[in-house]
Amino acid sequence: MDFKSYIRVIPDFPQPGISFKDITTLLKDGPAYQASIAAMKELVKDKQIDLVAGPEARGFVVGAPLALSIGAGFVPIRKSGKLPGDTIEAGYNLEYGKDKLAMHKDAIQPGQKVLIADDLLATGGTISTSIDLVRQLGGEVVGALFLIELSYLNGRDKLKDIDVFTLLTY
Repeated sequence: MDFKSYIRVIPDFPQPGISFKDITTLLKDGPAYQASIAAMKELVKDKQIDLVAGPEARGFVVGAPLALSIGAGFVPIRKSGKLPGDTIEAGYNLEYGKDKLAMHKDAIQPGQKVLIADDLLATGGTISTSIDLVRQLGGEVVGALFLIELSYLNGRDKLKDIDVFTLLTY
């Protein structure tokens, strides 16, 4: 299936010079969405995966259905202050400042094999922070899976010791 034909590209969003890859046009097409999850599942079929972790918010729409399809649990990675209960946090830099991601302290047991899934690999900051959180809890990161990779932003370079899988590359 030509998944790129389901991705709407919006020029100059959110600022001039940015070519935004909008996945909502893929998500609203049931057969295409289902096929994209199946294709991503195929990319990681040789990995042992206990849990899929996805950063909010679009990591949820990729990670949760993937977890269901492979029979694994799903762990949400949220912005700081959004999870109830005891959490761990890790900070990261953005173009315009800093932010923090959080996970529940009991989300991952030491030794569990975790795949991190998100819609987009851009600069790698969010995923690097997600990897740090999983490792803080003793999880073994078995890979990072993305619907889209913006290869020209070199985010893969921040994930040198991680197997990276992408369905689409721009």
